[in-house]
Amino acid sequence: MQQNIQPFLKDLVLIGGGHSHAIVLKMFGMKPLPGIRITLITANSNTPYSGMLPGHIAGFYTHDECHIDLRKLASFAQAQLYIDKVNDIDLENNRVICANRPDVGFDLLSIDIGSTPATISVPGATKYAIPAKPVGKLLHHWDELLEKILYNPQKAVKIGIVGGGAGGVELALSMQGNLQQYNLNLDIHLFGRDNRLMPDSNPLLGNLLRRILIERGIILHLGETVCKVARGEDIEKYIVICESGKTVECNYIFWVTQASAPKWLESTGITTDERGFILVNDYLQSLSHPQVFAAGDIATMKNHPRAKAGVFAVRQGKPLFENLRRSLLGKNLKKYVPQKDYLSLIGTGNGSAIATRGSLTLPPSKLLWHWKDYIDRKFMSKFRDLPEMGHGTLGIGHWAWNNKETIQNNFCSGCGSKVSGNVLEAVLRRIQVSQTVTEGEDIIIGLDSPDDAAVVKVPTGKVMVQTIDYFTSLVNDPYIFAQITVNHCLSDIFAMGALPSNALALATIPYGTTSTIEETLFQLLSGAVKQLNQARVSLIGGHTIQGHKLAFGLSCNGLADENKLLLKSGMQESEVLILTKGLGTGILFAGEMRRQVKGSWIDNAIKSMLLSNQAAAECFLQYEATACTDITGFGLVGHLLEMVKASQIGVELKLSEIPILDGAREISAKGIFSSLYPDNLQASSYIRNLEEFESDSSYPLLFDPQTSGGLLAAVSHEQADGCVERLKELGYEEAEIIGKVGGEGIRLV
Repeated sequence: MQQNIQPFLKDLVLIGGGHSHAIVLKMFGMKPLPGIRITLITANSNTPYSGMLPGHIAGFYTHDECHIDLRKLASFAQAQLYIDKVNDIDLENNRVICANRPDVGFDLLSIDIGSTPATISVPGATKYAIPAKPVGKLLHHWDELLEKILYNPQKAVKIGIVGGGAGGVELALSMQGNLQQYNLNLDIHLFGRDNRLMPDSNPLLGNLLRRILIERGIILHLGETVCKVARGEDIEKYIVICESGKTVECNYIFWVTQASAPKWLESTGITTDERGFILVNDYLQSLSHPQVFAAGDIATMKNHPRAKAGVFAVRQGKPLFENLRRSLLGKNLKKYVPQKDYLSLIGTGNGSAIATRGSLTLPPSKLLWHWKDYIDRKFMSKFRDLPEMGHGTLGIGHWAWNNKETIQNNFCSGCGSKVSGNVLEAVLRRIQVSQTVTEGEDIIIGLDSPDDAAVVKVPTGKVMVQTIDYFTSLVNDPYIFAQITVNHCLSDIFAMGALPSNALALATIPYGTTSTIEETLFQLLSGAVKQLNQARVSLIGGHTIQGHKLAFGLSCNGLADENKLLLKSGMQESEVLILTKGLGTGILFAGEMRRQVKGSWIDNAIKSMLLSNQAAAECFLQYEATACTDITGFGLVGHLLEMVKASQIGVELKLSEIPILDGAREISAKGIFSSLYPDNLQASSYIRNLEEFESDSSYPLLFDPQTSGGLLAAVSHEQADGCVERLKELGYEEAEIIGKVGGEGIRLV
């Protein structure tokens, strides 16, 4: 029987999570384009909104209020999200070169990466000063500074800000507005090369800001060119040295000078302006490479050059979306002409704002601040309060298809929906070029052989430990998904005290063209091989088919001494239970499907799932664990119950000591759970005193199904503290003693 399948036909890749791309993602979520797979590559899962950053430093906004959650936005747009830094673009072969993952192919590319700090040539500045960009690092240093001041508010603090433009002025006012309430022994110094502030703006604005800064006690050093930054005699102090001979001692120095384009753009061959920014035409399309678009600070419109300001990046969002869509559909592009000037509302850090446009400037007032606050919050709400579009939750290959734009493709099952041999050969060839594929001495016939099956030699005196797992993707990145899957599958081997030896892979790749299928399989198997190599496991074969959703699994084989296996039946009286990872992946990803989680919570959960249990298993063997299991689909209580029954002894769990992943309690409190949770909850009947703890916020997490969860092991009381300390040294930061063995059934304390 034939099926109507909507395949992926083209890859649209977005580099950077700037304002323009945030709007593009929102609009693709509202108007999905059939057959187009969108991938966002960004260094962070959230992106700052420039209009609210000064207000955040001034204390008016939280971090979440002034950042766009790109995970939630990518989910809404049904886009893949790759968290990585871009190092280069191969425009001849249409591939994006990333720092920590395989190259990413594209048919159409859009770049919105903002600007980077200009190369700091001033001696000592790179070492001792804090650049204003990237914003994440700036805010990290700001949080540290704020924490130190709150800890010791009487201590004298001197802050130096180099840069007399808009960024330096706003930073000085915002810092002063926030810190003055905690520390009266505060000096802020602002250095500017020009004799007036914001020299590119109208003189009235510069003079007004100068008066405000002086009234607020901020010390101005105008007409001063900073030529050196040096460490002072006191290790906590630095010296700003000017060409005039003036020196100023500071505890912190912030560098807010002119930004530039990243250096890696130079090697791409794309046409840029004299400062290195991508030159684009009236369609926001590269002058030299029509398959590339650019917007925001990284782009310069050849016919309409404008200042590098957030307002232009925001205005470019809609025309960029329209022209990306038109380009993908083969339609004529539409011209975009930006406005020549714009209204600027500048916060003064104390609940007031200045308004300026052209030659008109209004003095600071609270009314103007409320207006600015309203505009900024309204803009951010567009990305926070996303509508339900009815196209389901994120899944690679899952789209809400528009009948008018549907491209009919018939895929039969006569071939078993197999991926073609040419694609497999191409993918394996690319993987072997990019990384070494481990092949152990026990492999007689493996991946490189044309034979129909692998042949593995089992050493004399060893037993083979086998397991299999397979599931659909829970993250929208096949490279990361494969690594998580490998960890999950190998955990059964580790929990048995065995060493994994080899694995067979099974993959389902979303329907598409030859190129899109190859790209997905390449990303997937690259992640799998990376993680298998780390575990010294040989990939010896597998099977690939096409289907509706990305799925992956492994049949894993391990070796062990029969008399040294770790079994669930080995728990003994008075031992303690140690858990290596926090609980909550099931609830968090159920929450992500409903767009109820913070991106940072998912980041943390992925970090946990990417942590292999191999080192933990070796640690438990070193500390003579007597029983072990991995916490996966049945949840903590479900898997612990298997140990209790097999060992014929009870356990006591300290509910307050059980590690929980960030955000899991909050999502649980909303009544959001994984679909397997109700079945897992049936194990609660074995908890002898559940009535005392059912209302505890951690209680539901006991039944939460985990993906690539931690190991749970029984260790002697005498060895326990040393074991936990060693686990933490190995990177299992959340490892804890969560209970002890004894009694009957399961009791909570």
